[in-house]
Amino acid sequence: MEKYIKLKKRKVEVVVISDVHLGTYGCHAKELLEYLSSIKPKILILNGDIIDIWQFRKSYFPASHLKVIKKIISLSTRGTKIYYLTGNHDEMLRKFTDLHLGNLHLLNKLVLDLDGKKAWIFHGDVFDASINHAKWLAKLGGWGYDFLILINRFLNWCLAKINKEPYSLSKKIKQNVKSAVKFISNFENICTELSIENKYDYVICGHIHEPKMEIIETSKGKTLYLNSGDWIENLTALEYHNKKWTLYKHEPFNIIDPEEMHFEYENKLAEQFISILKK
Repeated sequence: MEKYIKLKKRKVEVVVISDVHLGTYGCHAKELLEYLSSIKPKILILNGDIIDIWQFRKSYFPASHLKVIKKIISLSTRGTKIYYLTGNHDEMLRKFTDLHLGNLHLLNKLVLDLDGKKAWIFHGDVFDASINHAKWLAKLGGWGYDFLILINRFLNWCLAKINKEPYSLSKKIKQNVKSAVKFISNFENICTELSIENKYDYVICGHIHEPKMEIIETSKGKTLYLNSGDWIENLTALEYHNKKWTLYKHEPFNIIDPEEMHFEYENKLAEQFISILKK
């Protein structure tokens, strides 16, 4: 039996989410909608791979995925400033960057001043050689990853039936394949080194689906490395409030949103946006 609760929205200054991959089987759109419906952010940063345009041809875009887009539009019309930073899976949007429509801003990267400290925010695919030099291989990997997640969901359904804990195939691969471990380590090192060199207090990325908060210090200085994770496996977001960063981990629940998205204007905008992507 599903449990429905009505929540008072939490006020948050900044929220960062990335790697939602709307349009793929692995996306947890329902859970993301729950999260977005439970908060009232001043700034929402969508840090890349929100819509998976790479895999859009399979014509998979259920109502729950469309509702996420409607919710984001709803937040913008209610005063939330939204920065959509492009990633590799939604790179098609890069030809429209530096676009500003009301509270919605489409950019490739962003520097924010947060209580006197500088935050450098970008998706992170610029440091991925497989994308920059062999895009076809990266796309093939994306399809394979989505298929792996689909298998994993069936596996976890079976495990739940026998009262066993869920199991993550992709995490097991990442932890045991040396090249994957090395890639993640190299990615984090490059991001933090550049951040320290450029005197940024925070460096915020997505891309590698590895949520993390860690202070990195070298002989040249220090920075706080933050990765927002993803909404495929980890269901995580970064939140900034009262001069402090926290890593939010979503535990699924069912809520009644008093501001549910049944607004004709927002519905039309979301549907038009999807129709443009399908062309």
